[in-house]
Amino acid sequence: MKANFRKYNLQFKQASGTSRGVLTTKETYILEIYKEEKKGIGECAIFRGLSYDDVPEYEEKMNWLCQNINQDFEILKKELKHFPSIIFGLEQAFLNLKNGSDLYFPSDFTEGKDSIKINGLIWMGNSEFMQSQIEEKLEKGFDCIKLKIGVDWNSEKKIIKKLREKFPAENLELRVDANGAFSYEEAKIVLQELAALEIHSIEQPIKKSEVRSPKSEDSLMAKLCAETPTPIALDEELIGVIEYEEKKKLLETIKPQYIILKPALVGGFSGSDEWISIAENLGINWWITSALESNIGLNAICQYTYIKKNLLPQGLGTGALFTNNFETRLLLKEDQMWMQNNSLHKK
Repeated sequence: MKANFRKYNLQFKQASGTSRGVLTTKETYILEIYKEEKKGIGECAIFRGLSYDDVPEYEEKMNWLCQNINQDFEILKKELKHFPSIIFGLEQAFLNLKNGSDLYFPSDFTEGKDSIKINGLIWMGNSEFMQSQIEEKLEKGFDCIKLKIGVDWNSEKKIIKKLREKFPAENLELRVDANGAFSYEEAKIVLQELAALEIHSIEQPIKKSEVRSPKSEDSLMAKLCAETPTPIALDEELIGVIEYEEKKKLLETIKPQYIILKPALVGGFSGSDEWISIAENLGINWWITSALESNIGLNAICQYTYIKKNLLPQGLGTGALFTNNFETRLLLKEDQMWMQNNSLHKK
């Protein structure tokens, strides 16, 4: 086998506001593996400023992988354990090499026979911008909407209140994502206010806890999860937790109501499988979210998500944010993600 990689800069159609500032481009890496006449493609979807493997030696590790691609997969994975986005791309490339075309996890979904329900994502911005996005999602038929909050909570709260007055909880599920924006004391108040608005859940109300410290029982996130009137979903909390026992300890300590899995940030599909197994054993529910991947990584995540058979609305992107994305069979109809049942020649 031979392997190579290339850097690829995705260009946003319009600047997108996140808790990490306004994004105009998104850097990623495309990995290709060749075996005789076959090719496998995967995306090593690093997220600068968020990924655990956002380190200076990232490309050096990609080079190492390409030079050692004929090693046993478990050896490669062990060497790459601190590079979750590279494991993510490597798993894709091997699956694609095996299945051909644009397939990673063949199923009724890839044959165009079934779909995945997703939430509508509302980007941060001023109240008019957020309101216009909400109206657009509602017109398209979404009944589960996720809003990014934490820039100006008073304004954001007014938007949610207005929305809830018009659409009761049984007609519209509302999720919010704070990306760690609040302090512990602020979060306690916000959680009460969200409960009054019948919010489904809040992602990462406070910054990552140091649950692996000697005083892990004092984790602020654990305290919030024990007392919260609004279910809490861990997101950033999972990033950089590599070993199985560490994952288990984190979930046993914090006891969240949900966890959110971004395969590119938690060690690919095998890393996600570990988190899911531990969570389910502890009675913790979960869903899967993409993290601004190109259509290559998004396609693989959608296929993986489908086979996991989780009935909650999933947090999958649509690939429509970028001007220079790759060709795809993914197609969003209302709030359902489909794959069109036609072949796609690989690029």
